[in-house]
Amino acid sequence: MQVFLQTLIGGLSLGAIYALVAMGFSLVYRTMGLVNFAHADVLMIGAYAASTFFMSTKLPFALAMVLAIAVTGLIGLFIERVLRPLENKDFTLMLIGTIGFGMVLQAVAVLIWGATGRAVRTPVGGAPLEFFGLRVRTYDLVVLAIAAVAVFLLVAFLQRTKMGAAMQAVAMDHEAATAVGIHVGRSNAIAFAIGAGLAALAGGLVGPLLYVNPTMGGTIGIKGFAAAMLGGCGNIPGAIAGGFAIGVLDSFAAGHFQGYSELVVFLVFTVAIMIRPTGLFGETTVSRA
Repeated sequence: MQVFLQTLIGGLSLGAIYALVAMGFSLVYRTMGLVNFAHADVLMIGAYAASTFFMSTKLPFALAMVLAIAVTGLIGLFIERVLRPLENKDFTLMLIGTIGFGMVLQAVAVLIWGATGRAVRTPVGGAPLEFFGLRVRTYDLVVLAIAAVAVFLLVAFLQRTKMGAAMQAVAMDHEAATAVGIHVGRSNAIAFAIGAGLAALAGGLVGPLLYVNPTMGGTIGIKGFAAAMLGGCGNIPGAIAGGFAIGVLDSFAAGHFQGYSELVVFLVFTVAIMIRPTGLFGETTVSRA
């Protein structure tokens, strides 16, 4: 039972990171009907930026994370601005454009930080906490707490601000939103910026857990995308549920199947999607292509 609970807690911590990635995917998809394939590499840039500010410039971890989010937010705005002329005109070129941006970001990371990668020290020191015989890493609790705050802020922004309401209106019908005076381009840009910020937050948090390198976005990004699909792409609560589901499954699969853990995770994901193609929350979205 102790092993089960400790594996569960580790899976929830990893799931929180996947949930942040999935929310970024879902936010852009919900607003623009576009899968941003550069999202995983934005996460990688965020991880490098956070680790650089934290370890090289000796800034506090919280401040390093804020600066990394700001950097990737600007990257998100730039990607959206370049793709904006193609919106509602050539959906295929927009998809190819996001793939191209991802390749460019990987090349930039290699030029700036090199190809060898780096280890990031844990920002929270001290021995693991003990609860009823369970040993829980303090950093796992920090990850869960930060992810919970991020989810709360995103939901509050979407539901309680005019810009959030405008973004939801654009997601439902961009033509009707334009007719009532909503600036669709601005809403899309904010969606890209917030999505990039969530990716940076996930990358910065995962840095102390994994090895930061130019290809790290691939593994984390594909699992985050799987989480978004599992929950129902475009559905924010679904992205959160899918992220935790993938994280817990990944954690238990790593403990029982070791080298075959990713195979097990994606086999289960494939079966789940075959049974329910629209995802667990079953939200149907319409492509604008």
